[in-house]
Amino acid sequence: MDRIRKLWQGEQPYEPLDDGTVEGDEHSESSARKPGFSYIEYSIFLLLGVSMLWAWNMFLAAGPYFQHRFRSNHWIFDNFQAAEISVSTVTNLGSMLILTRLQANASYPKRIVSSLIINMATFALLALFTEVFLGISARGYFGFLMVMIFSTSLATGLCQNGIFAYVSGFGEPRYTQGIMTGQAVAGVLPCIAQIVSVLSVPEQQQHRPPHGPPGDKMPPPRGPPPVNPGSAFAYFLTATVISVTTLLAFLYLLARNRQPKKLQDNTTPDIADEPEERKEVPLRVLFRKLFWLASAVFLTFAVTMVFPVFTQRIVSVRPHDQQPRILQPPSFIPLAFLFWNAGDLIGRLITAVPSLTLTHRPRLVFLLAVARIGFIGLYHLCNSRDKGAIVSSDAFYLIVVQLLFGLTNGYLGSTCMIGAGEWVEPEEREAAGGFMGLCLVGGLTVGSLASFFAARE
Repeated sequence: MDRIRKLWQGEQPYEPLDDGTVEGDEHSESSARKPGFSYIEYSIFLLLGVSMLWAWNMFLAAGPYFQHRFRSNHWIFDNFQAAEISVSTVTNLGSMLILTRLQANASYPKRIVSSLIINMATFALLALFTEVFLGISARGYFGFLMVMIFSTSLATGLCQNGIFAYVSGFGEPRYTQGIMTGQAVAGVLPCIAQIVSVLSVPEQQQHRPPHGPPGDKMPPPRGPPPVNPGSAFAYFLTATVISVTTLLAFLYLLARNRQPKKLQDNTTPDIADEPEERKEVPLRVLFRKLFWLASAVFLTFAVTMVFPVFTQRIVSVRPHDQQPRILQPPSFIPLAFLFWNAGDLIGRLITAVPSLTLTHRPRLVFLLAVARIGFIGLYHLCNSRDKGAIVSSDAFYLIVVQLLFGLTNGYLGSTCMIGAGEWVEPEEREAAGGFMGLCLVGGLTVGSLASFFAARE
C-alpha cells in the first residue's frame, strides 16, 4: 500500500493534521489526502504556469510575423530576436532582484494579480496594433514592441516571484511541478497556434506586399512570407483571454481560503489580506544551502537561451522547390519551436515520477547542466541561414537537437525548482522559492546577452 501511494506522492514531509492524526497512517489515508493535495488547486497552479510564460513563448513563436513587419529595415530584421530576448530578461532580472529583497512585507497574491492585469493590457494593445495601426514604420513598430516586451517582462518578474514563493508555502512539491508543467504547455500552444495561422493563409496570398507606410522604400523580399494579420490578431487576443481566465482562477483559489500547510492552525488568516511581518532570510544563507541546485538552474537556462536565435535562422535542408508548406520557413520555424517545447514539456512531466527524480543528488544535476553546453555545437551542424548543413537531415535537427535540448531543459529546470524545498527549513521555503526564481532569471539574462554573439555568427 505504501509503495503504491509513494509512486505519486514521492518524498514529502509528514505533518500532523488538524485532528491530531499523522499523514501517512493507513487508517487516516482518506483524510490525509484532502488537506495535502487538491486537483483543483493543482489545475490552477498549472494554469498560472501557462500564463507566466505565455507572453515569452508567444513573442518567440510570432517570429515570422515580426519578420514581416520589419522587412523594411535590415538591422531590425536581423537583430530584433536578440533585442527582444535581452530586453525581456534584463527587465525580468531587475524586477526579480528588487522583489527578492522585499521579503519581509511581501504580499505574494497581490504580485500575482498585478502581473495578470499588466499582461491583459499588454496583449490587448498588441492585438489592437495588429489590426488598426498597420501603416506604422518598422522603427516605430520596433519601439512599440520593445515597450510591450518590457511590460510583459515586468509582469513575468512579479508572477515568478509571487508564484514560486506562494506555492512553496503549501509544502506540496506536486504544485511546483504543476507550475513547471504549465510553463512547458505555454511553449507548446503558441507554436501550434502560429503554425495554424500560417497554414490557414492561402498560398497565393502569401506573396502580397508587406505592410509599411506609404512611400517607404522596400528592399527585395527577405525571410518568410507574411502572416495573415487577421490570424495574428486572433493569436494576440488568445493571450488576453488566457490572462483573464488565469486571473479569475487565481481569485477563486484565494476565495477557497485554503491556507498553506504552515498556516493551518487554530487561526487561519486570509492570504488575500495584508501579510504578517515575516523574518527575512539572507540570500547568502539560501545560496549556501542551495548552491548546487541554484548553480544548476542558472547554467541550465543560460545555455538554453541560445536556442531562440539558432531556431530563428535554421531552415529545412529540402530544396525550395520540393518543400511542402510545413517545411517552408513561415511554418518550419514555429515547428522547430514546437519540437523544442514538446521536449521541454516531456522533461517536466518526467519529474512527476519519483523514481526518475534527482532532487536528492544536486551535484549530479549540476554536472548534467554543464554537459548541455554540447548542444550549442550541434546547432552548427544544421542548415543555418540556408548555407548548407553538415548533417543534412531535418529529423536530426528537429528530434536530436531541438527535442532533446528541450527535454533536458525541462527535466533539469524542474528538478532544481522542485528540489529546493527539500534543502531548506520549512520557514525558509517561501524565500527559497523566490531565490531560485532569481537564479533562473539570472541565467536567462546572461544567456540572452550571449545570444547577441550567436546572432553575429
